[in-house]
Formats: sequence, C-alpha cells, structure tokens
Amino acid sequence: MPVTVVATMTAKPESVDTVREACKQAIEAVHSEPGCDLYSLHEADGTFVFVEQWADAGALKTHSSAPAVATLFGTIGEHLAGAPDIKMLSPVVAGDPAKGALRP
Repeated sequence: MPVTVVATMTAKPESVDTVREACKQAIEAVHSEPGCDLYSLHEADGTFVFVEQWADAGALKTHSSAPAVATLFGTIGEHLAGAPDIKMLSPVVAGDPAKGALRP
C-alpha cells in the first residue's frame, strides 16, 4: 500500500537560499530511489514542504536511511529554525476518487 509523507522545514531567514539549494540537490538522488512515486518540493516564505509518496512502507524505510537524506540533513541542520515536522498520512476517501487521491 502506498505511503504518503509531508515533511515541513523552516529555514532561518539568512539561510533560505542554502536550504533551497540543498533540497534541490537531494531531489535527483531521491527520485532514483526504489519505490519513489512522488518527491516534490514546495516553498513559501522560507518554509519548505516535501510532498512524498512511496510504493510501500519498505521503500519509505529504505529512503529514511539513504545517503541522500543523510547528506541533506547534514547540510541543512544548522540552517533550520527548528526540527523538521514529518508526518506519515493515510488517505481519507471522499468525493471523486480521481481527484481525492495522489497518483503515482
């Protein structure tokens, strides 16, 4: 069963560009990871949001210990205003199924 993750990180004001570039560098490597169906980055006012979908819990577990993640957090850790907020989500079925769910 697919696993959806939303990870939110807020950069210190002076570190927004550094965090953005580190996140962008991580994306290509993560897109190559097995089971990565979606790994997209969004930004507003120094807050970065990754919306992720993984093929299953095993793919997410592998991603969590992958080199790209270690490099990313090693690079941006001191540039964040606080700890990242990472949530694993379950879909709530409602409305039109074609519009109410992420698609791989």
